Amino acid sequence: MSSTPAPRPLSVAELDLDAPDGPVLGFRPAPGGPAVVPGDVYALVRLRGRPAATVVGTFAEGEDPAEVLAALARRRLSETATAPRTDAERRAERPASAGREDGRTEKRADGRVEDRVEGSTADRVDGRAPAGTPAAPRASVVVATRERPEQLARALDSLLAQDHPDFELIVVDNAPRTSGTYDLVTGKYADRVRYVREDIPGLATAHNTGLAAAEGAVVAFTDDDVIADPRWLTALTEPFAADPGLGCVTGLILPARLGTPAQVLLESHGGFAKGFAPRLYDPAHPPADEPLFPFTAGSFGSGANMAFRAAALRRAGGFDPATGTGTAAKGGDDLYAFVAVLSAGFRLRYTSQALVWHHHRDTWQDLRNQAYGYGAGLTAYLTATLVRSPRMLPALLARLPRGLAHARTMTAQRGETAEGGIPGEHGTQHHPWPRSLSRLERRGMLYGPIGYAKARAGTRVRTGSRKAATR
Repeated sequence: MSSTPAPRPLSVAELDLDAPDGPVLGFRPAPGGPAVVPGDVYALVRLRGRPAATVVGTFAEGEDPAEVLAALARRRLSETATAPRTDAERRAERPASAGREDGRTEKRADGRVEDRVEGSTADRVDGRAPAGTPAAPRASVVVATRERPEQLARALDSLLAQDHPDFELIVVDNAPRTSGTYDLVTGKYADRVRYVREDIPGLATAHNTGLAAAEGAVVAFTDDDVIADPRWLTALTEPFAADPGLGCVTGLILPARLGTPAQVLLESHGGFAKGFAPRLYDPAHPPADEPLFPFTAGSFGSGANMAFRAAALRRAGGFDPATGTGTAAKGGDDLYAFVAVLSAGFRLRYTSQALVWHHHRDTWQDLRNQAYGYGAGLTAYLTATLVRSPRMLPALLARLPRGLAHARTMTAQRGETAEGGIPGEHGTQHHPWPRSLSRLERRGMLYGPIGYAKARAGTRVRTGSRKAATR
């Protein structure tokens, strides 16, 4: 990989505290993960069940890992309580800007700001919704998959254990080569999971197929390589009931395992996590501290943990079928959808209370493919946005110089999470991001528009063939 020593594996765990400076309520391995062993540990810190921060610590044989990590967690929580907030974070704390008539907020004794009106899951302390919280709307959960029945079964088990009161679960079998997914869903999960087949390859196409089949007012999307927290769907969908102008909600993605150098390196430089502070993006009030908005779609969330108001996503035209893994574009389907919904006038909210644990790919070649795909997906989604919404060209051109500089910085320097607690922050010499991966990302960025054009041409051919076959 390089002359730098390979990152050591870490155990992944959950630590639950009674309060920011309170006693330990519980300590356990991450869902589906191996036992915690002496050495380095990456831990999610919860406050009476509510995700609040991550920390990394080391404990030796004979030490209590819960107490070692709790000391680090208390220090981390005291730091984040006084950290300055971004414009999007401040908006998330003001429900009046989310279309509510009464936007009063109240500062709690522990320093957090609570929405007195919205009562969102971001304000829970004990894992239960405050009195007066709007009921979570009926939801459809869509999981697109291809030839990974073992991983899919693990994801479905966690999704069927959700505490949401009213939801359906849909599996879209994308361009299957075998009957493995069909046999699993119609056998083990018969009458609990709907099976839908989509023969055209591509994640965006599979998601559009799931959207067409969905009956819920909100459609949530996740991947077949996650384990969903039991409150994931409730936390992801409740904000829609509180804000009629909300079009999209995204959530927190944490690593389920950090057992290989590739997994540790990816998480060391951002991974999929977007921090623990709630954020609200409103196209009517662009964040002053994000001059590239809305073309910074990567900061909004990721496709493994996102939900849309079904009517809003349909009004925005759904996902662009020429984007996403499984196409020549290699990615960008989620980023395109975020910008499309914002461009249609809807708001987007991020909440860390909607949590899924993601199983990162574990080999060095996987990481190389991912780096190239990130770059390709970024410019593919921008190309898709301009092709399908030419009116956005002037806004993009005005932001292009700063946008290119920003993208180059991101490829050379994977982002640090504001909360810290990642296994090797950028700028240290613990796990530097290899230049070879930065070069791959930049090569991917050059390829993205070409890949999108190829995928779009292929989509036209397949659509024409389908029409001809139905005549």
